[in-house]
Amino acid sequence: MKVTIIRLPLKQLWNSEYCLFVSQSVAIFLRYQPEVLHLKKAFDRLQALMPELAKIKAMELSNAISIQLADLNNERKTIIKSIMDNVKNYGKMTLPELAPRVALLNRFLDKHGRDLGESNYSSNTERFDDFMADFDSNSEIQNAVSAMQLSILFDQLRTVNTQFATLFMQRSDENSDVETVDTRAIRTEIDKALIAFFDAFEVFSTEYEELDYQTPANKINELITGYKTQLKARTTRRHEGKEVHTEKPISVG
Repeated sequence: MKVTIIRLPLKQLWNSEYCLFVSQSVAIFLRYQPEVLHLKKAFDRLQALMPELAKIKAMELSNAISIQLADLNNERKTIIKSIMDNVKNYGKMTLPELAPRVALLNRFLDKHGRDLGESNYSSNTERFDDFMADFDSNSEIQNAVSAMQLSILFDQLRTVNTQFATLFMQRSDENSDVETVDTRAIRTEIDKALIAFFDAFEVFSTEYEELDYQTPANKINELITGYKTQLKARTTRRHEGKEVHTEKPISVG
């Protein structure tokens, strides 16, 4: 009896999703010993491409870190702008007891530049470090910030800037080991090997009826159905005008 494997539109998968799906597929068939199912040759061709898949994974990890860095950089820019806006708004109020503190914070902000946060990544980090070091060493500034209820913004700015610096260093270390690769070419080769394996699986299921091809087929079809369901939902959201690329990648299994 012929066993059928559902086909997944591989081109619709993002790189991170594609890497996960192929790895999951290989893991499933490894459990059922391809050599016993007379599929060793086709499976070996697929497995031989796993080092190439790992290159895509490495690039995607680097890309993911880059996205996180952009988000953190935007957050620290938002925070410093909020601090400046709050100080400006306090200056518009007729509160005599706050006037000296507003003037003090305005001088502090002028000292570090109203363009704080608008430089490149490295300069931003250095300037924010200087900003926070100056803040930490000046009790008058600290008292003014506390009186104007801005401490939470300064605390968050410190946290975000530290996170950015740590992640930036991590990306710098990893980028030296990441090879720039042609992901489209790699995916094309893996697609061919994966589809050829699926085709061979179906053909041999009719030739060796005494062997259990149905169980591994059920496992892979369950996995593929999960991906197809989420891809269909993504397509629906895209047609509704939603920006689906801001969503988390599909993760099934």
